[in-house]
Amino acid sequence: MISHRILFGTLCCCMPLACLLGCGSDDNGGSGSGDELDGGDESNPPAVATVPIAVGISSTCAITPTGAVKCWGENRYGELGDGTTQNKNSPNQVQGLESGAVQIAAGTNYFCALTSGQEVFCWGLNDAGQLGDGTVTKRTTPAIVTGLDFGAIAIVAGDNHTCAITPTGSVRCWGYNGFGRLGDGTTQEKHAPSQVAGLESGAQAVSAGTAHACAITSTGAVKCWGMNMTGQLGDGTTDDSPIPVQVEGFFVGATWVAAGGKHSCALTATGDPHCWGENSNGQLGDPSVGEDMATGQSEVPVLVVGMGSETKAISTGDTHTCAITSDGAVKCWGYNGLGQLGDGTTERRETATFVVGMSSGAEAISAGRDHTCAMLAGGVVKCWGANSAGQLGDGTSEQRESPVQVVGFP
Repeated sequence: MISHRILFGTLCCCMPLACLLGCGSDDNGGSGSGDELDGGDESNPPAVATVPIAVGISSTCAITPTGAVKCWGENRYGELGDGTTQNKNSPNQVQGLESGAVQIAAGTNYFCALTSGQEVFCWGLNDAGQLGDGTVTKRTTPAIVTGLDFGAIAIVAGDNHTCAITPTGSVRCWGYNGFGRLGDGTTQEKHAPSQVAGLESGAQAVSAGTAHACAITSTGAVKCWGMNMTGQLGDGTTDDSPIPVQVEGFFVGATWVAAGGKHSCALTATGDPHCWGENSNGQLGDPSVGEDMATGQSEVPVLVVGMGSETKAISTGDTHTCAITSDGAVKCWGYNGLGQLGDGTTERRETATFVVGMSSGAEAISAGRDHTCAMLAGGVVKCWGANSAGQLGDGTSEQRESPVQVVGFP
């Protein structure tokens, strides 16, 4: 849901409290050259990115190689999409999405999926209209999002707001609008897609966090909107904004963006990871920022220590962050009280730290509130961290400080 993570190209990742996307030409969603993408010609739209895994609060969903969506973990609000409200500690088929899914996004107790036909379906909690079906009724099976008449090519979910990119590169959001997180210049709740101001065309990527969102424009600039209490908009202030504002230092060439709990991250054209916002648990990856609850934040991007250049993907959770290196290794940093960093401990880390047993082969990463998952070649999924609702998918409810394989997937 956070991070989550979306840019038009090849394999990308989606975050928990949100979702993210990166661009590029390699098979693993690498950053490529950073050239502009043409998002304004509906007759020749950007290629649909595949976001195969999404980590939420206490549940997880992933797409199989055949395009089926399966979910596991908490199901209080029907977020597993199987028509019930019973928790599952192993993958369960989402009704109506047995094939054709190309992207998955996780919000707070709800999920959304994008199909190859450019339709968006959402299910789970809907108290603020975040499912986009024109109601505030929870859904235990997928409901189609209304108001996307020309379809969508990207989908992300935040706390209780959702955003999509249309084939022309227009960014539209719906759901709760506190702090202006829908980016339409108001703070009024919307139950159907609403246009984000200034992003009517050409957007290359979008990511939704807890109460803010970020996007990459046609020139590679990063712009964010919504809550800015801890500097998560990256404009050098702590002023909330109901419309997109420019992130300092990211005026051109960004290839990936991820909006988290109260922090955000992006990759430069050379794959250098930078983060900004809250750092109370070291989630920015720069020890020099400090971790004081009152002052531990940066209103402008800082370079993550320990990642190096050519980072392929980055995902922002609630209070931790994870990324994939150029050789497919996974590193995480920030809060680790439930083992969500996967380094075999529960010790907080201020710099990028290797995940146990994940030194190569990772193709996608998604960081949630208290757990993290990665997808490997062939669709194999491994998860670590909190597991009270079975969100790790290993058939148990035992917390794991290092990765375990999801059973029965793909």
